[in-house]
Amino acid sequence: MGIESGSGGSRLEWHDDMPYSSEFGDYYYSRANGRAECDHVFVRGNGLPERWIARPRFTIAELGFGTGLNFVETCRQWRAVAPGEGELAFVSFERFPMRAAAMRRALGAWPELGPFARALTDAWPAEPKNIVRLRLDDMVTLTVHIGDARTMLPTWGGTAEAWYLDGFAPARNPELWSADLMRHVHAHTAPGGTFSTYSAAGWVRRNLEAAGFTVHKAPGFAGKRDMSRGRRAD
Repeated sequence: MGIESGSGGSRLEWHDDMPYSSEFGDYYYSRANGRAECDHVFVRGNGLPERWIARPRFTIAELGFGTGLNFVETCRQWRAVAPGEGELAFVSFERFPMRAAAMRRALGAWPELGPFARALTDAWPAEPKNIVRLRLDDMVTLTVHIGDARTMLPTWGGTAEAWYLDGFAPARNPELWSADLMRHVHAHTAPGGTFSTYSAAGWVRRNLEAAGFTVHKAPGFAGKRDMSRGRRAD
């Protein structure tokens, strides 16, 4: 097991090449298969990639950028189906950003992500702070707000067609699932927009419902019984 300091003061451990946050006592993604988890929970959970075909300019927002896995897997799928005129805007909020070398190590588990992982890690700043804005190519932009989502999300001027709610487990990182933050997620969701998350915790679902989302359970990933997905109700 290796231990290193991440950008922003977080502590990152490696368990058999899997990144683990000692700050939150949790892995960054499923030990079964993080890329497949992203596909099941976030991409398919938000009705993608089918929705991209009808809407070639699409914004996804995310709580918890982590290793960048959700971003690069989404890029891979976007490039496979997006029209030539399309554009994907990916916006994320991350309090403890990883360094590029750690991202590269984590993403190296999936060779199929290689071109997208290299584009991300080659462009990632040595000391990410404030707002990181990257244009990976003529079809994809990435904006990562570095800091506490509870203060940064309310100041974001955009809305998303789909949300990836991917903070660490609610029991370990309750601030990223609070009722107040879910209200801001709803306020920054386009009409008819959706969310998806691996969590099926009752209090998380109640916070999402109170914010204005319709919430449904769906089969979870890799033997997990349930996850949650939903849509802006108004």
